[in-house]
Amino acid sequence: MDEVVRVVLGIEPPELAVEVMDFLDRTGRARVVAAVGDGPSLHRVVRREGPDAVVALPSIVGAGAAALDGSSYLAVDTRESVRSLREAIGAGARGYFVWPDDREALAAAAARLMPARARAAGERRAAPIAVLGARGGAGATFLATHLAQALAREGRRVVLVDGEPLFGDLTPALGAPFDPAPRTAADLVPVIDELTPRHLEEALWTHPAGFRALLAPPEPGLAAALGPQEYGAVLVGLAGLADVLVVHAGRCLDDRSRALLERADRIAIVLTLDVGAFRGARRALEVLAAHGLEERCDLVVNRYARGEIVPRDVEAALGRPAAAVIRRDRGAARAQDHGSLLPVRGATGRSVARLASRLVERSGGGE
Repeated sequence: MDEVVRVVLGIEPPELAVEVMDFLDRTGRARVVAAVGDGPSLHRVVRREGPDAVVALPSIVGAGAAALDGSSYLAVDTRESVRSLREAIGAGARGYFVWPDDREALAAAAARLMPARARAAGERRAAPIAVLGARGGAGATFLATHLAQALAREGRRVVLVDGEPLFGDLTPALGAPFDPAPRTAADLVPVIDELTPRHLEEALWTHPAGFRALLAPPEPGLAAALGPQEYGAVLVGLAGLADVLVVHAGRCLDDRSRALLERADRIAIVLTLDVGAFRGARRALEVLAAHGLEERCDLVVNRYARGEIVPRDVEAALGRPAAAVIRRDRGAARAQDHGSLLPVRGATGRSVARLASRLVERSGGGE
């Protein structure tokens, strides 16, 4: 018996969604498992259901195709327009269909998609954990690199991704060599539409601690080619090569960063105990809440030392307690200046290891 393609609809109004759903279900080759009428709901349902295909209006998918979690995207609209067609192409649609004229072609395209269960029966997918700085200097790079080290020490396959290619902070923090320079995410751009595991494996640099890293390009000009769609494709591919993806989202909330955060199961927001960091964390939570991501967030206090502001003030200021408190380590600055990581057996290393286990457990990757 042939596999049935599982479909999520992103269509408005409801009457149109019902019409498309009834037609696809009657073909016997596709089954609609959920239908929603707005972008944030679509992205949440896709993450929950893991469909083989998303059939949706381009206006609903918008620029958030990276959040479709690797599902094939078939664009549908009630009339063809230049704007709609451009949105569909920009979001990586595998086909554009005008309803109802092209409904037979839509059904055929959906039926040709190989279901995810047939592609990889029993395949494990990496748990994506993103690290976002509440402000510059809060310690997002520090936490991302040390989370990768802690998880690798547990025997997990870990890939650390630099999602802020303009600055490329991971490269010096990890002590990556200059000669020969490792390959970077920029090397994947020419093959982004046909990424294979081999392409990804060749682009990863292995750190002595046992995890691998996808580094940012050495020249800022190359970073412009790494947008939300490129990173979305890369993360989909990497999810099959690791147990955990640690994504360094940096310290800004642009389209690229939001696309990365939409794919994350957990988002660690790093802050220090000062007014500027509290303000930045509050703004980050507001932005993420607008995209339906607030519940995935964990606040992490970094570089804690006794002072006027204490960790319990985090809940009073931000409405939720800190998930972890990492004390100030006098050796941290020197270690990063030398491109090295703090020992895993030190006090800081143990704190990060406990946080790492908690984040993976909350992401559902601890099974």
